[in-house]
Amino acid sequence: MTTTPRSLAPALFPIGLLLIAMASVQSGASLAKTMFPVVGAQGTTALRLIFASVIMLLLLRPWRAKLTAKSLRTVVVYGLALGGMNLLFYMSLRSVPLGIAVALEFTGPLAVAIYSSRRAVDFLWIALAIIGLLLLIPIGEANTGIDLLGAAYALGAGVCWALYILFGQKAGNDNGVQTAALGVMIAALFVAPIGIAHAGAALLTPALIPVALGVAILSTALPYTLEMVALTRLPARTFSTLMSVEPVFGALSGLLFLQEHLSLAQWLAITCIITASIGATLTLSKESKPLVPSD
Repeated sequence: MTTTPRSLAPALFPIGLLLIAMASVQSGASLAKTMFPVVGAQGTTALRLIFASVIMLLLLRPWRAKLTAKSLRTVVVYGLALGGMNLLFYMSLRSVPLGIAVALEFTGPLAVAIYSSRRAVDFLWIALAIIGLLLLIPIGEANTGIDLLGAAYALGAGVCWALYILFGQKAGNDNGVQTAALGVMIAALFVAPIGIAHAGAALLTPALIPVALGVAILSTALPYTLEMVALTRLPARTFSTLMSVEPVFGALSGLLFLQEHLSLAQWLAITCIITASIGATLTLSKESKPLVPSD
């Protein structure tokens, strides 16, 4: 009978949290897409963040965080990145299947994973990621390609995701899990005016309340809290590459809940991006260590 080495056990905890967070986010995204016909992507994002901020405010009591001027700036950037990531991702879901949108968005964390390395092998992972992108967005082939505007929104969400990782880790080291609540509150303040301007009184539709609460819990309150714990226990590059299975969660969620069937080329593209991120994970420098030691 084999046992888990003591040195490996601390790493399994944040990895498990990330897997739960990814499954939760993609299930919530499928549920959120059902709200688009009523309040649009903008209104859905606003409701999600407003409800999530209230939940996290009550649970995490972020007013106890001790913020300096420097740490406050970091939290603000983290919150704006979080809001932009949510809004742009939902905007992409209007015309792009969930699995593909997640794969395109994932280029942000993949860029974080590769940026800090200058080894020759990393160019292989970059090449694989580029191949995946070209397969997803075959220029000039309207019948097999995806909506370019939707793809641009997803790539923009990826940029915000990269900023979310980098600034979230800095902010989390200062104030721990309370940073997640502060970030969501800032994101809600940023996105709410956009959602209100777009959806107006439709945001008050009674039937949307329980759905919005479900989306807020599945897509924001639960996963962002778990991710903040993981962020403070893993290097940014390791965190980014461990998220490599998220496109699979997205594709399966889209298939199960939204009946979004992908073509063979699209599955191959997602596989290329996942392989690139797994490769980057396996070739990480042994010198990488969590910024905050595991308990």
